Amino acid sequence: MRRVLLLLVALAAIAAAGTHAAIEKGFPETIRLPDGFQPEGIAIAGTTFYVGSIPTGAIYRGDLRTGHGSVLVPGGAGRAAIGVAASHGRLFVAGGPTGKAFVYSATTGAELASYQLTTSPTFINDVVVTRTDAWFTDSINPVLYRIPLGPGGRPGAATAVRTVPYSGDIAYAAGFNVNGIDATADGKRLVIVQSNTGKLFTVTMAGETHEIDLGGDTVRNGDGILLDGKTLFVVQNRDNKIARIALSRGLDSGRITDYLIDADFDVPTTIDDLGARLYAVNARFGTPPTPTTRYDIVQVAKH
Repeated sequence: MRRVLLLLVALAAIAAAGTHAAIEKGFPETIRLPDGFQPEGIAIAGTTFYVGSIPTGAIYRGDLRTGHGSVLVPGGAGRAAIGVAASHGRLFVAGGPTGKAFVYSATTGAELASYQLTTSPTFINDVVVTRTDAWFTDSINPVLYRIPLGPGGRPGAATAVRTVPYSGDIAYAAGFNVNGIDATADGKRLVIVQSNTGKLFTVTMAGETHEIDLGGDTVRNGDGILLDGKTLFVVQNRDNKIARIALSRGLDSGRITDYLIDADFDVPTTIDDLGARLYAVNARFGTPPTPTTRYDIVQVAKH
């Protein structure tokens, strides 16, 4: 009986994987965003995607199946949207040079909370949401910002925000430092990339960093990252590629196995996934932004 059950489970998994792959294959390979939008961050929930606008803080919501969408959160003065994360029907948004974090309803776009993480010169760059906290990176200051979450992922009070200084292996240098962030499945460790050095680190909840040994390789210009089990994907924005890295069991080392490259990449910044596919936002840094500048999301296979 046990063998029969195992066989049924295996067949179900194969069937589900085949169905998922078939669905993704029919999805558009590029998705047009509004002209002049100047996107950066992306989050995916089911087949719905959310992309933020750097200079306005607007959030665009669309469907990966059709490529169609519309603005969910209007932009406004004093706002910015860099990294975006979706969790429990909410959108957590890193506010770049505003020093703020914003939380919106993923359904209505209503603002649910906002936080002034710092008033110092800053660039709040990316965000990951675990079961207990939302964590934000700062590309200028060697700290993380932690917003505790309540039941059902409810954002905590502004007074509960904590600044967590780094310790251990990381050393901030001139230029743009820590950028993308993700978390292990249990939420007990974070993974970050330092753009200007191309180094990767794990981080404990107390801020202690440990460099991930890449055997002499680096992922310079590392931007958004995605941790998928023991595989780490790192977007190298101005290099127009995504590094795929096989990590050791303890996450203390890794090796770059290959690079994902697509002719449609034009300075991709952040990624999220649906099954066997990654979706990368073309930020087109270096292309002068105008009201008619084109921006896209590009679909690429993980393998």
